[in-house]
Amino acid sequence: MSSRFQPWPCVALAVGLIGVKPDGAWACATCGCTLSSDGAMGYAVGSGWRISFEYDYINQDELRSGTQTTTAAAVVNDPSNPALGGGEIENSTLNRYLTIGIGYSPSADWNLDLRVPYVERNHTTFGQQQSPYTAAETAPDQLSGAHVSGLGDARFIVSYQGLLPEHEFGLQWGIKLPTGSFGTKVNFNSGPNAGTPLDDSLQAGSGSTDLIVGAYYHRPVSLNFSAFVNGQFQVAVLSEQRQPGNDFRPGNTSTLSFGLRYEADPRWVPQLQVNLFHRDGDLGALADTTDTAGTVAYLSPGGTIRVLDSMHLYGFVQLPVYSNLNGYQLFPHWTASVGLSYAF
Repeated sequence: MSSRFQPWPCVALAVGLIGVKPDGAWACATCGCTLSSDGAMGYAVGSGWRISFEYDYINQDELRSGTQTTTAAAVVNDPSNPALGGGEIENSTLNRYLTIGIGYSPSADWNLDLRVPYVERNHTTFGQQQSPYTAAETAPDQLSGAHVSGLGDARFIVSYQGLLPEHEFGLQWGIKLPTGSFGTKVNFNSGPNAGTPLDDSLQAGSGSTDLIVGAYYHRPVSLNFSAFVNGQFQVAVLSEQRQPGNDFRPGNTSTLSFGLRYEADPRWVPQLQVNLFHRDGDLGALADTTDTAGTVAYLSPGGTIRVLDSMHLYGFVQLPVYSNLNGYQLFPHWTASVGLSYAF
């Protein structure tokens, strides 16, 4: 490999909700891709520029509550907010994200990284239904749909890894900006809910400015294996939607990833990640406060291929191995990510 990306990498700038993934755009709080992309590609330990592209596919088509799958009847007859006399029966949310990244390292000690996602989302729901549940509440004529398309929230991350001689330990600070559309930008375009605003958590952006802090560590563990671990915390500190009775703030998020890479052949590096993610519930009058918190864990096999000295491809599949979700949320059976990085 080139001096820009070492054959044994460090950890990621972003797990799901951080530099790479469009946090605040997930269709439910605790689902979505949490892959550590820099853990996949290797961390920059030289100077220079890099450009990256990543595509994420997330099909949330399973209704879950707590640690188990659930049913439309449970949503209505045992609502997470009993005061409503029923609950919303969500059907599916198909998410596609294309994220463009630009990075610059003035030296081996510092790294600057900007990520901007483009969001494509299709969401369908049977809407709010009153108890007791009947089959008519999930009839085709009750299904409403919406389509979201546009820029998501951009992130800028600064990493410092000059504390140790080999640059294997780093600290991160960053900010997420409300560059994606939020609030009532997108309405339902079909079904009984046509013309009404899509939920705030389903818009392309969250409307919040968030602070991000994190740390990572990586090192070889044998002749052919290297390992990494990283963690990040993200908190919204300012929301564009902050008027009393018309306010929304996404929940705080915490992430932890660790992984192992097999590097006997630098042209092809198989690897395995474990990605853990916790999110607090959204807050505000416009928030779904009872159905947006939880903890999930993914097992993520994949690998990287060196196409040229300065160009690498990677692909991963994320398989959920644990979820504990508050209320009722749509969740994916699996997610997929592919990416390309070019250093110069």
